[in-house]
Amino acid sequence: MADSKPRQRNGKSAIHVDTDAKSTSTTTPQTRSTSKTFGTLDLLRILGGLLLLNCLLSYFITNDSVLWGWRPWFIRPGPIARYFRGPLLLTPSQLSLHTGSPPGSPIYLALNGTIYDVSSNPRIYGPGGSYAIFAGKDAARGFITGCFAEDGNADLRGAEYTYVASDIPLPVEYGGDVGDVGKLTGAQKSYREGELRRARKMVRDTIAGWASMFRGEGGKEYFEVGKVVREEGWLEREEKKVLCAQAIKGRPKPRGPGSEPGGEGQDAGAAYRGGGR
Repeated sequence: MADSKPRQRNGKSAIHVDTDAKSTSTTTPQTRSTSKTFGTLDLLRILGGLLLLNCLLSYFITNDSVLWGWRPWFIRPGPIARYFRGPLLLTPSQLSLHTGSPPGSPIYLALNGTIYDVSSNPRIYGPGGSYAIFAGKDAARGFITGCFAEDGNADLRGAEYTYVASDIPLPVEYGGDVGDVGKLTGAQKSYREGELRRARKMVRDTIAGWASMFRGEGGKEYFEVGKVVREEGWLEREEKKVLCAQAIKGRPKPRGPGSEPGGEGQDAGAAYRGGGR
């Protein structure tokens, strides 16, 4: 009799513990699973709705793009095909064969050593087009100076003077008479050096602007296809180019030593890159 009570109490305790354990094991995982599934689906619905709304709003405002004008290469067939074929490596003479003649053949141009496919716009770059002079060559200098006929080459030496204030003389090798720089005052030397630094940055920025357009980032169907292969030391063997008359005429107005920078000079392609043509 003495042993029966403890066993009864132990039995009740065991039954109570087992019931709680069964309740926990059968309800808690189900509740957690249901909560997690609902939360994930709900989040996906919200994100999907926001994405769809953003795309519709972009197309409504731009009337062209569902990605606010962003056209990454991996959604365009031309760059994708070129990616799988690999980059083109062309010498200047090989590049000269890709001018869109006969009609329907590729149109390539190069900018500072990088080749771009502009075949989608034969009216501009193909035979008879307003920019046909750039097809089949690297005419980086012409993109800076705006002298398309004279500067259809890749020699950028001295091209920065297109953006240097006109009161700073051109060096002799670029068609001017710089005089004796050693006789300049400290303020004059500082002014000249500051102008040259600013002008070189302008050259880099202008080249970068054209490159961005030719990569198709501005909405046009252009894309990068490869590189120009040149002989080592080719630039040193080239005679330095005189700055063309149009570039000289477009130089910024004098600012004088000690004045604040201002007036960037004429960027011959700004209107075209911005859709002005």
